[in-house]
Amino acid sequence: MLDPVVIYRGADHQFGNMSEKDKETLAATMQTRFADKLRGRFTLVNTRGPNTFRVRLTLTGAVANTPVLGTLSRFDMAGAIFNGVQAARDGEGTMTGSVIYAVEMFDSATSRLLGAYVSKQYPNAYDIKASVGDLAAATTGIDKGADAFMAQLK
Repeated sequence: MLDPVVIYRGADHQFGNMSEKDKETLAATMQTRFADKLRGRFTLVNTRGPNTFRVRLTLTGAVANTPVLGTLSRFDMAGAIFNGVQAARDGEGTMTGSVIYAVEMFDSATSRLLGAYVSKQYPNAYDIKASVGDLAAATTGIDKGADAFMAQLK
């Protein structure tokens, strides 16, 4: 079971001044991408039962790309050096967005928590495609997060 993605509304959220529409877009993207990944290995169901686990995703924060400058920083001399170092150590690039979310996994029959974690995902520092468009990096982060989640289930 995959519960609908929840957008965290607490005072300590990490969305900055992101619009409600953008938060909803990211939540919908997260729902779709995680469901697609899960469907590749499991049968998704809508009711609790034995031999079923339930996944709850909470979008707790996101940062949009800095328009134009985010892409240009990949080609500027100082930005290229910094982003090169970040890419080599799998770090976050300059002026690039990201996504932060929580994952909780439950035994659906008993509601017993099986595991939980919080993750911050972002694209590779030299992923030019992810630097174009306000939510491109956060969306790439969602894709990376869905892949990482599935890898944990092996």
